[in-house]
Amino acid sequence: MLILWLVLLALGMALAVTLGFSSMVQLWLDGTPMAVMAQRMTKSISDSFPLLAVPFFIFAGNLMNTGGITERIFNFARVLVGHLRGGLGHVNVVASVVFSGMSGSALADAGGLGNMEIKAMRNAGYEAGFAGAVTVASCIIGPMIPPSIPMVLYGVLADVSIGRLFLGGVVPGLLTAVALMALIAWFAKRRNYPRDPVPSMGDIGQATLRALLPMLTPAIIIAGIAFGLFSPTEAAVVASLYALLLSFGIYREMTLKDLVKVILDTVRMSAMVCLIVATASVFAWILAANQAPMRLAAWLLSLTENPLLLLIVINLGILVAGFFIEGLAIMILIVPVLAPTLISAGIDPVHFGVVFIFNLMIGLMTPPMGVGLFVVSGVSGIRLETLIRETIPFLIPLAAVLLLLILVPGFVTWLPNLVLGPA
Repeated sequence: MLILWLVLLALGMALAVTLGFSSMVQLWLDGTPMAVMAQRMTKSISDSFPLLAVPFFIFAGNLMNTGGITERIFNFARVLVGHLRGGLGHVNVVASVVFSGMSGSALADAGGLGNMEIKAMRNAGYEAGFAGAVTVASCIIGPMIPPSIPMVLYGVLADVSIGRLFLGGVVPGLLTAVALMALIAWFAKRRNYPRDPVPSMGDIGQATLRALLPMLTPAIIIAGIAFGLFSPTEAAVVASLYALLLSFGIYREMTLKDLVKVILDTVRMSAMVCLIVATASVFAWILAANQAPMRLAAWLLSLTENPLLLLIVINLGILVAGFFIEGLAIMILIVPVLAPTLISAGIDPVHFGVVFIFNLMIGLMTPPMGVGLFVVSGVSGIRLETLIRETIPFLIPLAAVLLLLILVPGFVTWLPNLVLGPA
């Protein structure tokens, strides 16, 4: 089943199709009735309340992209850090930090803010490849700072608190931003990149007021979860209603026609995610029935029983897999199998979840399967080989942050333990 799945992936078939077809073949070989597959798929969708968060976060992100909010965020980031050397590169990162608190998706960041950021950087004299590379690198912050669609999916697959995952991603997301800005500052000094004039207090105040309401989105989500006002799933509904109020009610930059398009796009994307989760549940159930988790646990623990070394070994494997396999496919294959192993080895599942998702996000910018590279190349027209060449240096600070998160679990667990108490 695994071999067939990998072959179908290599042939370029859709992830849901590869999971479903390989599972069907295995069930047929085992003599299991096909009705079992339909039952498992239906159960995985209908019995998962946290999974409801996905379509609502997708809806909120689409509303933000369409309702004129991305421009407000970009202008706010520009008055904040645009006057630094290499200012528009820093603006790119800061805007991603702010937008990540609304969309929960790296590709929504790259596709929404990305085109605007790259145009501004190219008009200011930055090389096209560098502008695209900054955009690819900064978009991986999106799923780290809540809300986060990958964290919702990980929480569902591993049966881990999504609220803790959300809080655990805040500090790593900010660390990533600082690391990227440090590299941008180095490039800016070396290449003598321009900077904006120092803004007046009036400019800062005006841009802040225009972006204030959108920037409250992550604060509402985090505060609501922290004070027990709503669950992460309910937070997704609140974020959607708030985004709808801003785009359609307060700013009035969205028409009914735009709203219909946003709803249709959300339905398409949500259906795709739900189909992947449904077929993945059958795939994972077959693996569990064949004792794959126990065999993998025994093999990994035979290598080392030290939790830190085990975490490093697993993440090296994930990093290499990210070069060749799409991130969601890795998550679906690895998480249900690894979850029991992590618990038996004494590894905090929230710590591993955040590190795991960050590792997968690095895969968005590594060829040949770097989806982020293709998205940014598509929206900007930058040649893929140029983009890849300029992106390589940005892997250095990201790898450093990944290693830091592995070695110091407190960067992930401190905030969840502070807000929600020890697990």
